[in-house]
Formats: sequence, structure tokens, C-alpha cells
Amino acid sequence: MRALLRGLPVLVGCAPEFDPVRAPDDPVKLFTAWLLHAVDSGVTEPHAMTVSTVSGSRPSARILILKDVDSAGWHFAVSSASRKGAELARNPAVALTFYWPAVGRQVRVEGIAQADPPQVAADDFLARSEGARTMALTGRQSEPYCDAAEISAALAKARLELERSPALVPADWVSYAVRADTVEFWQADPDRRHRRLRYERDGADWSATRLWP
Repeated sequence: MRALLRGLPVLVGCAPEFDPVRAPDDPVKLFTAWLLHAVDSGVTEPHAMTVSTVSGSRPSARILILKDVDSAGWHFAVSSASRKGAELARNPAVALTFYWPAVGRQVRVEGIAQADPPQVAADDFLARSEGARTMALTGRQSEPYCDAAEISAALAKARLELERSPALVPADWVSYAVRADTVEFWQADPDRRHRRLRYERDGADWSATRLWP
């Protein structure tokens, strides 16, 4: 296995030009530009991100979808009854990681997850597909089960609830905005002379530092 992994190609994406010296003062502006470039370049699911939380002294991670990015932060939505929701309630420190290998770019965001207003969560839930809403309404994420019939029965019940109340939003649905403390941008180089730029929050402003590869 080691030889196989060693032989696999890496950093084969088409890396665009990036001059950290000319980067904007606000990391949200640079992130937005990089995200739009990934979209325009046909990167698969460019809004998918690894969301890392902490429970006690152990980290856990999973892939979620970025719902928005603005001056308030990077937004995503979860059930507060899920494992990630419970971990965020206990410790709101969170890290987000975006990786777009086709364009040789990675972005890391670290900060505190703060709940958005309830209407934001409601709008997010109602914008989801019927299947996604039905599954969320079961309220059973991450629970063990013995028979697939349990899932089918719970889905049938949730589907009936949704048919009766199309605007139903579960009370445990929460939208979060990650207020970043640090944001690091990484641009790949085949010779490993990667370009890295780290933004750190400084009061109402940001300071930017170039980092060694």
C-alpha cells in the first residue's frame, strides 16, 4: 500500500496565478474570488467543506455544504440534536477546510460558530429539497438502528407531517455563521514552493502575513 500511495500523482491541478502581495485587505473578498474561480473552473462541489468540531479533547470532522459567506462569516446549517450540533453547543470553536485540487487551492477558516437569527435557519430549511426536509424531520440522525424498516416508517411519518404542514420547520434546525479569527489561503506549486497567506483578526481589521511553504 505504501508503494501504491507513493506512486499516485499529486498537485496535478491547473494552479492559477496568485500574488499574496496584491491580495485584498479582507479575507472574505479573497475567499469569494477563489470560490467563484472554482465554480467557473468546473470544480466538483466547490461549496463542500470539512467542518471540524471538538468534543472534550477529541476532534471530529465531516463534510457539510457552505450556505453563504458574507461579512458575518461562513454559514452552514445543522440539527442541534445531531452530534455536530451537540458539540457546537458545548464548544463553538470550529474549523472549516475547503480543498479544490483541480485548481490547486485550499482555504482554512478557524473561528467561533454563532447562531444566525431563527428566520435564517427557517429560510434555509424551507429551501431544501423535499427529501432532505423529510429526512431531517425524522430527528434521528446518528442514532443506531436494527432494521431498514425503521427508517422507512420514520420517513413515512415525516412525509405525512410535511404534507399536512408544508412550511414546517423543526425546532432543532440551526443556521450558524463562523466568525473567523484566522483564514489561511494556500496555492499549490508542483515544486512545493507553495504560496500561503494567513489573515488574522485584529479588532475590526485584519492583518495579513505571508508564510513559508
